[in-house]
Formats: sequence, structure tokens, C-alpha cells
Amino acid sequence: YVHVVSSGQPLDPDTLQTVTRLLTYGDAYEEPVRGEGETEVTVVVAPRLGTISPWASKATDIAHSCGVAVERVERVTEYQLGVEDSLSDDEWHAVAALLHDRMTESVLHSRDDARHLFDEREGEPMARVDLLGEGRSALERANVEWGLALSEDEIDYLVEAFTGLGRNPSDVELMMFAQANSEHCRHKIFNADFIIDGEAQDRSLFGMIRHTEAVAGAGTIVAYKDNASVIEGGTRSRLIPQGGPEGHAGPSPYAQRPGEVHVLMKVETHNHPTAISPFPGAATGAGGEIRDEGATGRGSQPKAGLTGFAVSNLHLPGTDEPWEAEPYGAPAHIASPLEIMIDGPLGAAAFNNEFGRAALGGFFRVYEQTVDGVRRGYHKPIMSAGGLGTISTEQVEKVRFPAGTLLIQIGGPGMRIGMGGGAASSMAAGTNVAELDFDSVQRGNPEIERRAQEVINHCWSLGDANPILAIHDVGAGGLSNAFPELVDDAGLGARFDLSKVPLEESGLAPKEIWSNESQERYVIALAPESLDEFAALCERERCPYAVVGVAKDDGQLVVANGPEDEPGDDLPVDMPMEVLLGKPPRMVRDVTRVSRSSPSLSLEGADVRELAYAVLRHPSVASKRFLITIGDRTVGGLSHRDQMVGPWQVSVSDVAVTLADFVGFAGEAMASGERMPVAAIDAPASGRLAVGEAITNLLAAPVRSLSSVKLSCNWMAATGEPGEDAALFDTVHAVAMELCPTLGVSVPVGKDSLSMRTKWTDPESGEARQVISPVSLVVTAFAVLPDVRGTWTPQLSADSTLILVDLGAGAARLGGSIAAQTQGEFGGTTPDLDDPALLVRLAAALAELRERGLVTAYHDRSDGGLWAAACEMAFAGGVGVELESASVAGLFAEELGVVLGVAADDVEAALGVLAAHDLGGVSGVVGRAHAGRRVRVVMGDAEPALDESLADLQQAWDEVSWRIARLRDNPESADSEHALAGSAEPVLTLRTTFDPTDDISAPYVNLGARPKVAILREQGVNSHVETAFAFDRAGFEAWDVHMTDLQSGRFDLRDAVGLAACGGFSYGDTLGAGEGWARSILFNEGLTEAFHEFFHRPDTFGIGICNGCQMFAALADHIPGAEAWPRFTRNVSEQYEARLSLVEVLDSPSIFTSGMAGSLIPIAVAHGEGYANFAARGDLASVHGVARYVSVQGEPTEAYPLNPNGSPGGLTAVTTPDGRFTAIMPHPERVQRNVQMSWTAGAIEDESPWLRMFRNARVHVG
Repeated sequence: YVHVVSSGQPLDPDTLQTVTRLLTYGDAYEEPVRGEGETEVTVVVAPRLGTISPWASKATDIAHSCGVAVERVERVTEYQLGVEDSLSDDEWHAVAALLHDRMTESVLHSRDDARHLFDEREGEPMARVDLLGEGRSALERANVEWGLALSEDEIDYLVEAFTGLGRNPSDVELMMFAQANSEHCRHKIFNADFIIDGEAQDRSLFGMIRHTEAVAGAGTIVAYKDNASVIEGGTRSRLIPQGGPEGHAGPSPYAQRPGEVHVLMKVETHNHPTAISPFPGAATGAGGEIRDEGATGRGSQPKAGLTGFAVSNLHLPGTDEPWEAEPYGAPAHIASPLEIMIDGPLGAAAFNNEFGRAALGGFFRVYEQTVDGVRRGYHKPIMSAGGLGTISTEQVEKVRFPAGTLLIQIGGPGMRIGMGGGAASSMAAGTNVAELDFDSVQRGNPEIERRAQEVINHCWSLGDANPILAIHDVGAGGLSNAFPELVDDAGLGARFDLSKVPLEESGLAPKEIWSNESQERYVIALAPESLDEFAALCERERCPYAVVGVAKDDGQLVVANGPEDEPGDDLPVDMPMEVLLGKPPRMVRDVTRVSRSSPSLSLEGADVRELAYAVLRHPSVASKRFLITIGDRTVGGLSHRDQMVGPWQVSVSDVAVTLADFVGFAGEAMASGERMPVAAIDAPASGRLAVGEAITNLLAAPVRSLSSVKLSCNWMAATGEPGEDAALFDTVHAVAMELCPTLGVSVPVGKDSLSMRTKWTDPESGEARQVISPVSLVVTAFAVLPDVRGTWTPQLSADSTLILVDLGAGAARLGGSIAAQTQGEFGGTTPDLDDPALLVRLAAALAELRERGLVTAYHDRSDGGLWAAACEMAFAGGVGVELESASVAGLFAEELGVVLGVAADDVEAALGVLAAHDLGGVSGVVGRAHAGRRVRVVMGDAEPALDESLADLQQAWDEVSWRIARLRDNPESADSEHALAGSAEPVLTLRTTFDPTDDISAPYVNLGARPKVAILREQGVNSHVETAFAFDRAGFEAWDVHMTDLQSGRFDLRDAVGLAACGGFSYGDTLGAGEGWARSILFNEGLTEAFHEFFHRPDTFGIGICNGCQMFAALADHIPGAEAWPRFTRNVSEQYEARLSLVEVLDSPSIFTSGMAGSLIPIAVAHGEGYANFAARGDLASVHGVARYVSVQGEPTEAYPLNPNGSPGGLTAVTTPDGRFTAIMPHPERVQRNVQMSWTAGAIEDESPWLRMFRNARVHVG
């Protein structure tokens, strides 16, 4: 790395030395040894010129926190190539193309060229379209040149509007109108009038969806009118800072506050940006959905998320799969499916991880084939981001604020990012000009979004005194969409000042300032008298804010260049609100149905073994672990059920379950469902199946009743293609007018994306090509749970009998199935939910089975059919299965259904319950589990059609994850994990040398004294609340303390006896994990002295967890006895690791682990830099270890993934000789309750063994 620093003046020697120290991190660079006669060729990769990288923003923040007066710090990567001869320009560019992402990076010939990163750019002057002089043609020309994607009737509307105003429109006004009225933002097709086969339809698509709320809306609080829907929750206890002398703008103690808290639900898509540049596209997709949740009502709190992807065939290197036999090609300017699935999930996970939202579910679909003459697939991918959150009942409704209200932006600065994204995403991939697609690339900085969310959290925690009157997130269209939407909700106009908009880039034209889609921003309506309080909150969190405008009662939208601009001047925007957000002519879709068909498929006579393995290898069926272990699933401390199941931690759970609070057992559940390939022939059937799959997945959780289930529906289609509009209409009708009312469930939220096609010209043949996605419905089901502890998993036990409840009633239709795809066929007639009453009765039967304790394992039947469901249940339990099927089709058909694991003694009772609910005719025994670790398939009296070892099957099922991990991560680590797939030895066990339920702190807590512990956080830290709860529960007074409280003197460490440095991503891990946080202390003389004094006081103690551990390690010179501590650096896997890992508690002086030595306990792990690097610092031989990663035999291990970071001897926590200070990379604070762990060896008591750590600290203080 080469660092480039911009400063307003030359750096003096002292400042230069400080900057050099600040930018010295990681491993030292070693000059390569050149061979004789080699020529050195340099390629420098920099952030794309004219952009500012997230790394630069965070590094500059660190410099400023350290008191270094620089304008900007940037980093470039310099590659030095040894070549036998010089390279030609063409050769140099060919090499450079392999070393950079053309969408987000530029290549330079030398490091000196990096100075161009700081070039000041001249902004384009505002332009006007000569509508009055040239008429409609001028606007048509601008529409094409500026990529506005205006329809013919919108052009007519604008011509009439501006002719009436008597002036020419500016480019600012046209860009704003295009974004605000794009299909992406306005959903014109969903509000359109439909004529199908000459017959006018009496409802719009949206009208049909609203019908579900009209007939089954009980329990919905907000639908269709805010950034997320809100459903009824219950009385909950929230742990929040209570406010001190400075209110929430200063440190204060945490306390439980009971109140009525509701549940947010939202699912978004970010398909177009992910197609163009997968990492930032998916990252900002996740970030935008998080902002939607946080900007609901007057401010709310995201909790847990899900991520889904659908792509065309992967063509993994080294494979030759039958479903990929006819490659079709793709345009050069979009990412390949494999690139999307390597980089996209990393982007989404990175944003969730850094923001601090648990990622607990999702879906992954691979589909591409020619069906009935149409090439179907997902060249334009689906990238789905969704989740649930919480909102206090008094914050649900936005305030209809008056004129004079201040209009504020908080969050990140504006940059030339995502210009035209809203309009661009409404176009088919490939139809836009390439440079405009570059403009659609976005940039994520989750750490600043975390800061903004902390401000929002402080505001809503003030209850009725919340200074936020209304809030919206900034998404498509940027400020030009968000601010007008905010004031329109209040029925007002507004005046805005472009000179007040915070910018981090020079040379932005007015249209770019107003419409850029820089992420991590919110707009807020604030009463003038609340500004000082709000500013203080922002200052504490280091969250930028700006007063950009003021609400007016004249209905006019005015955007000025500066405060001196007057009415009548050449203003960027000066138009009535009703022109921008009025009602252009309602769209009419006059379409026809197209009948689709597919030849039937018979699998009788097929090689069952070959077919079974092919199905397990198909990416839609195969293990999804490569998507899961990169995402933090425990942050926030309120996760109950994630994707990983059992002591083998197999990724087979299809339901995500969260806890409502830290003290009870109520919670929430969410699950996804989609059956996209079916829509290539029968779109309505695919819709019914998607709803059914989401619900059967959800019913693994203890849902009160089917009527309490709420659905989010994300509708995607290639509208405008023959038959696709009608297919979409029929699917919405089937789901919203027929199925949902029958089931008694409603759809209070959803989204559409209706340009799901990719067009291009084949460069060799010149042939026009296109790939059209089938109508694609992604359903996410949500429910509030009275008690999460009844959640079932697919983990099968050896004495179980398998019962199939077949909602297909024996039809065994193969159309759209994975089995058919592996044969290169579609498969004929598709599955369907012919009798919705079966699903209603199933929900009731499952409730009774749960109440009577008759089910030990549960899995839905979907992709891969009964075969895949049974295999996944066997993998999770480490058991063998003998499976019975009357036919090959019955084994692989993907009709809706569920598979129940039932103890042998309970089979008759379970079948009796099913029969009592009129499901006897569709239920039956289909197999038995045993301890033999083999899977057999028996059909009638014949010899087994298949008899395979569990290990061989699981190796096949794991292959996709392994191959992608080899390309993405350290290949040796990928090989190591793949080798464990199907191992007879689990990765987790639980053995304690103490009684976790023994509250040893009770005598001290009962005295009433609550020693003060500073719960310390820095910008980007996200694990402070669960840390506070751990100490609060153990009898401490936990105080919320931000680093700015220490810097400003609002908090004095001399007032605390304990210090907990929390986990997260301080400064986004820039300059090394925890290093930026430590440097903000070490480069500040006063803070260095304060921490040094605290560490040396004999009455103090402290713990650094994860990011706090890394920070403690960087401060080791100031911690007495920490001389042998290592630095914590990049995991050997070269990947972020989120796992439930097994550790042994060692015999050590640590006050936190007193009496715990010898215990083997699973613990949450979530870090990218946890390798204990003694080469960088410290001494392994003399360090006091506290815990280490071990096998279930208790042997210390460096083997991946048992040791997720590769630390020597498995070391994962260290302490000082007196035991007062401990640094630990895993997260005991997130798993102090057994309900917070994905596997507990059957432990049912509330206290997990890790609570003892915090109780030990309380005993130590006395």
C-alpha cells in the first residue's frame, strides 16, 4: 500500500512524523528480489478517479480524531511486476485489467499519478432545456442524452407543466422529476389499469394487494404508507441509557424500560447495482433496507436481516454440470453470475457486519435454461435485502409538522455516486449507455450509518420528547426524492440551499448535489427549538448533520444555489410541489396472455444414484454455508435461531428467530419462500408455491396461528415482454385475491422490480440476444412469537421416524424441479397448491403437535424434494436414514409439504393428530433414522435404489460452497473445512466444571451496591448494548460512555471501577482492527494519561471483547503485565468468520474465568482479524492464556474451521498476571443466555455458562 495525503499546507516535520506513525500498520512491506535481467513494471490501482473511497473517509476520520490536520488520506495499491522485457501498452493494459475492478477503481502508471485523486474538478454549469423555443423535441433529446427514462406521457406532462409555468426546465428539475417518477420509485405498473385479452380488469396490481389487508388486516398497524410496515408486538423491556445531566448527549447509566414495542418488516431489492458492481451494489442494498427500517415512523431500530440472491448458471471452474450444457453468453458490462456470488454476498455481509445487524436467513437460487423457446435466467440478478426491527408505539406515526420546521440531513456527505440509479434500475440491463451504468455504481460506508442510527436511537429513546418529527431515508433519487417526500407528507412546500448540503467531493454540478445517491443519509424534520439538543447528540456520536432547508406553507419547491438567491433568479428548482409529485396520466397496460408448455418428464428408469448426487450438487439445493459464515449472526445479542443447526453446525435451518428483549422469551420469526423456475410455465402456481414455502418454513417456529402471519411480497418481472405482464397480473391475483384471503394472511409491505431482462448483441455473431427472468415472487413471512423456545430444527435423532405431510396430495409433478434441470429439462406440469385448506389445517396440526411434544425434527419439502429434505435432516443429526418412496418422481418432486421427525414411540400419536386435522390422507411414514450413517432409498420390494455413506452425500452437498470458498478465501482453509463435511465427529460439545445456574454474585447484588462499569464505545462499535446487559445482570451499574465523552471531559475514568471495551468495527477497522480506536487514545496525551492511570489503579478491572480486544492489545504497553500479549491480525482464512466455536477455559489468573477452568463451552465468534500474531508483538511462551479453541476431545487446535482464525495453539483470550484485565476475541456477552445460542446440548435453563464471567467480575469487586 502507498498512502497519499492531501493537506491545505506543507506538513512540518513533526506533523509528517505523526502522519507516518499513524499510517504504519500491518505487516511491513518487503522489497521483492528481482531475477537477473528482469525489468520492473508498475501498476498502481487507485479508487476510481473522481471518487472517494470508504477507506479514505474512515482514515481521515482517524487522523482528525488523533488531532492531525490533514484534508484527506487516500490509499493506493502498487503492484510491481518482474518481466523479462518491457510491456507494450496493450500488454500493460491487459495486465492492469486483471488487477482492478473497472467499476470502482482506476489504474495508474506510477504512484506519482495518485495526486490526481485530489484534483479539484470544475462543476458543470446548470443547463436548461429550451422547451419554449424548440418544443417537445428538446425534451426528447435530453431524455436520451441524460438517461432520464421518461415515458412518452411523462414527456407530454412536463411539456404542458413548464409551458404553463412559462419557462424552460433546468437539468436539476428534470433529473429530480425522472427519479421521483421512475418506475423504481413510483410503481406505475403496479398502479396501472390493466386490459388483458381485450377485457378491462377491475383492480390494479396494488389494489389487489391492498385487498389482503382489507380482509385479513388484524394485527397490522402500518401498511403501504411508510418506509416499512409495522405489525403488533407486545410489552417489552428495552435496555437503554437513561440520560444524564446533558440528557442523551452525554454519558448515563443503562436501565430496563418497559413499554409497548411493535415489529417492523421490510424487504427490498437492489438488482441493477448488483449486476453492475456486485460488492457495493449488494452492500448498499443491505444498507438501504436498514435505513428503511430506521426511518420508519419517527425513528426505529433495525434488529435482524436476511439476504437473497438469484443468478444464472455459475459455471464454476473445474465443473461440468449437466444443467449448464448450453452456455448462452452474457454482455461484457455486467458481472458474471460467479462474480456476483463471490462479491455480492461479501458486500451484503460486510455492511450488515459493520453496521451491527445479525444476518439470520435468506435464499439462493441458480436458474438458467431455455423453456418453450424463451431463454430464462437471472443475468440481471435478484439481490434481496430484508429484515425486521422494532419501534415504540409512540413513535409509529410521523408528525404532520408546520411551516418553519427545519429540514435536516444527517449521515454521510454527498458525492458523485449513483447518478440516475433510480431511473437506471428501471431499465433493462444492457439498454443503458455504459457510462451511465458506471454512474449507477454506489459506495457503502456502514460505519457512518451506524453513527446516524445511534443518533436516531437516542432520539426515539426520549419517548414523547423525541425531537424527530418525521424521518425518511435517502435512497433512489438522493435528496431530490427524499426531501420533497418528507415535506409532501406534511402537505407543505420548502426552500432548500444547495450550498448547505455536506459534500466530500469537488466539482459537483447542481443536479449532482441534489440527485446523487450517496448512501448512509437520512432527512429529518426538526422543530427549530430542538436544534441545539439534536446538534449535541450528533456531536457526541460524531455524526455529520446540516440544516439544508425550511418548510414553507406556499406549496412551492425552491432549491437555491445559496442563501442570497431570490425568487426570479436563475434557481435550480422553482416549481409547485404538485408538478413534481402530482399525478401524471395513469398508465394503461393493454396486454395479452401467452400460453406456455413443456414436455412431460418421466424419471422412471433413471439412474437414481446419479440423479440423487446431481440434485445435491445443484447450487439451489447445495449447502449455503459460503453465504452464512461470512455474516455476523449474533450481534445485538437477540438472535435465537440462525441457519446453523446442531453440534455439527450444518446450514439447514429455514427460519430466523429473534428475541424480543434480553429478559423474556417472546420473539419474532421470519422465513423466505420462492419457486421462481415454476413461473417459466405457470406463474400463478409459482406465486402460490412461494407463499406456501415461506409459511411452511416459518411454521418451524411456534407461531400462534396462521392469522398472525404477515407477508412481504417482492414482485419481479420483465414487463413489456410477450405474456409477462399478464403472467404478473395473474400471479398477483392468485396470491392476493385468492390464496391469502383463504389462508387469512395479509401482505402489508412489498416492492416491485419490473425490468428483469438483459439485452445485448453477441460480439462474434452480431446476433441480438436476451435473457428474460420468469415472473419472480419472493415471499417473506413474519410472525410475533409468544415463546421462541418451541422452535423446531431439522436435526434428526437416530431413533426417529420420518413422516411426510404431502400438500401436493400425491401429485408428484416435476415441472421446474431441480431433478428436471439436472436432466436438461423443464419437466412438464408444475407443482401447485391445489387445496389451500390443507395448509390451513397443517398449521393447526403443527400447533397441536408442538403442544403435545410429539415432534423432534422438522423440515419443509422444496428444492430437491423429499430426497434433499431427508438428507439435510440426516446431515444435521449425523445419522443415517432409510427412505421409502413409491416412485422416483415421489422422491424428487417439489410439491409443498413438511417432513417431521418423530420418536418411534410417538408415531401413532402423531399420525393421529394429523388425521384429526383431516390430513390423514396426505400423511404417512416415509423413512426411519438410524445410527448407521448411511442413506438408503427403497422402492417397493426391490433392492435399494441407492445406498450411500452419509459422508459421501454431504461432501457432494458441500461442493458448491467449497469451490466458491476456494476462489474467494484462503484455498487451504477451504479445503480444510470441506474435508470435515460428513465427519462422524461433531464440532461442538458442552462440558462445564461448574454449575451455570449458581448465582455466585447474589450475595453482593443483594447488598444493593452497583459498582460503575464504563461500557466504552467508539464510532463504529455495535455490541455495546448486549455488553451492558451482561454487566447489568451481574449487578453492575453499566454506563454508556462514548470516546467523545472522554475527550470532552463529560466522563472521567476515575469514576469507574470497571471498563468494557466493546465489539464492532471502530472506524470500520481502517488501519487494522481496533488500531484506529487505540491510536485515537495514543495520539492524545490527555487520553493516554487517563487510560494509563486507570490501568494502573489497583482497584480497577477491564475486559476488551473482539474489537475491544484488538484495541486493548494495541494499548498493551500501558496495561501492567500485558507485555506478552500479541496483536490480533487477519484471520488465516483471509475471511470474516462468524461461527459458534468450541473453546476450553484455561486455568489462568483472569478474574473473569475464576472457577471455570477445564470447561468446554461453545461461544459466538465474529471477526476478520482474530489471529494472535506473536510475530508482530508479544511472547507466546510467557503469555497468560485464558481460553483456546479445541476439538470435542478437548485437544487444542489450529485446524480450520475448529479454530476460525488460525491462532497458535488455538489461543483466543489473554490476561495479565494479576488477572484484572482480559482481552478476548469471541463474544461471551452475546451468549450469556442459552436462548441466544444456536445449539446448547439440550440445556434449557436461562443462564448459559458464559454468564459466570460477569458474575465473577462482580464477586471480584466485592
